[in-house]
Amino acid sequence: MKQGLSLRVSQHLALTPQLQQSIRLLQLSTLELSQEVEQMIDENPFLEVAEEAAPREDFGLGAVDTPVSQETREFESTTDSIAVGADDSGAAGQNDSEPSSEAKLEESWEGDGSVETAPDDNEWGGDATPRKNNNNDDSDVDATELARSQESLQDHLHRQALSLRLSPEGKAALHFLIESLNDDGYLEDSLTSLAAGLAGDDVEQLEAVAHEFAVALKLLQHMEPAGVGARNLAECLSLQLLDCKNNDETRAAIAICQQPMELLAKRDVKRLSQLCGCPDAVIKGAIGLIGRLDPKPGRRFVNVERNLVVPDVLVVKSGRGFKVSLNSEVMPRLRVHDIYANALKQNKGQGGQALQQRLQEARWFIKNIQQRFDTILRVSSAIVERQKNFFTHGELAMRPLVLREIADELGLHESTISRVTTAKYMSTPFGTFELKYFFGSALGTETGGNASSTAVRALIKQFVASESLKKPLSDNQISEMLKEQGIECARRTVAKYREALRIAPANLRKSL
Repeated sequence: MKQGLSLRVSQHLALTPQLQQSIRLLQLSTLELSQEVEQMIDENPFLEVAEEAAPREDFGLGAVDTPVSQETREFESTTDSIAVGADDSGAAGQNDSEPSSEAKLEESWEGDGSVETAPDDNEWGGDATPRKNNNNDDSDVDATELARSQESLQDHLHRQALSLRLSPEGKAALHFLIESLNDDGYLEDSLTSLAAGLAGDDVEQLEAVAHEFAVALKLLQHMEPAGVGARNLAECLSLQLLDCKNNDETRAAIAICQQPMELLAKRDVKRLSQLCGCPDAVIKGAIGLIGRLDPKPGRRFVNVERNLVVPDVLVVKSGRGFKVSLNSEVMPRLRVHDIYANALKQNKGQGGQALQQRLQEARWFIKNIQQRFDTILRVSSAIVERQKNFFTHGELAMRPLVLREIADELGLHESTISRVTTAKYMSTPFGTFELKYFFGSALGTETGGNASSTAVRALIKQFVASESLKKPLSDNQISEMLKEQGIECARRTVAKYREALRIAPANLRKSL
């Protein structure tokens, strides 16, 4: 085998640390970005938080041009509110081309894209009668106010326990059980396992602790909210039914809770009537009574404020069009520490390579944050231009849109658009939505055009909202109704969209 030398010319993409940081910052959510900024401020002495909006430094980033429609829409966008900057010694003129990834996305966006919301619980707890507690005058306090005041379920129960006259052992047992509840108000562990964790292998002590827990559990299950301290769903519903008026429906409801929960979930009236020995009419009334109970009594005490979504982009009506701007509340106000930077500049020989590197890291971090918000604003403005009918007429006017359309318009890669639209939210006249919500696949129409899957889901929601409770629409009927509107949508597609909207099947929506 002969050995030789040869020259070969090739091209490859190298992701520098700066580009890697830019990609990572681009896909972070608002909360994750805030945590990243705090960590960087702690680690880098050249970064500081500006009390006021720092002047924006030009790192070679051109002005963001917001697309303007020809006739009916006017988009006024500005990047002056980007509250990040650096000193005059920033690295101007750097190459700011958007990083691309080797991964390719599919041309059609098949995902739901809508903002995830909690399941519709209107069927549960709508008319439930709250339990009255003579020892607690605050039993009717609104749950939202309790959450805002940071009172947890455990704090609420401990306040009620103060009015009980118990022995030291009883107080300790009740306190232990209250602290063992989960967020839904259930006691997941058995009393035996809890007692074994405290008593160990001592049989006599184990029996004594288990007895104290049994007594304390009875007291706990009589506290507010009704149903707290239950070990399972059936017990939770039964505890709430004990406070209801004693009649045939209540007794039948308690008997239903003693049967397998699958029968209640399927609303199998005939089977439940046989097992409980009650007429069908009484069983139907009992199922309706159970539907007004709260299956998760502790959920109302969960802090709802921590689940609030802060939008990254604001879209408001402005004249004949809409103004697209960044939310100044989510933009960090960063700048390079002038004193440290000038001191290092005046003493270059004594500064050391490590400090120079930290200063450069601070400048690159500020630049990458600027680029992140510039990209978010550009993508958001392009989305508003493409979906302008949505901002005027609502989700029924949503048009099909895929990532490639926005990528081609802005000269970016699809992977960049995917990162921008993930965990970023836009405030609109119709509510706050994730940027992915505005992307949807296309369904064919009789006229040869396309209809957005988001608009089709909105139509399905309207059909279900206006249906008769005595005869709810089946998936096949909804498919036929969509065909009457000129939209070709198969039954299985209707079922998929219905499940995405968290709408129950027709047999479960039927009024008994």
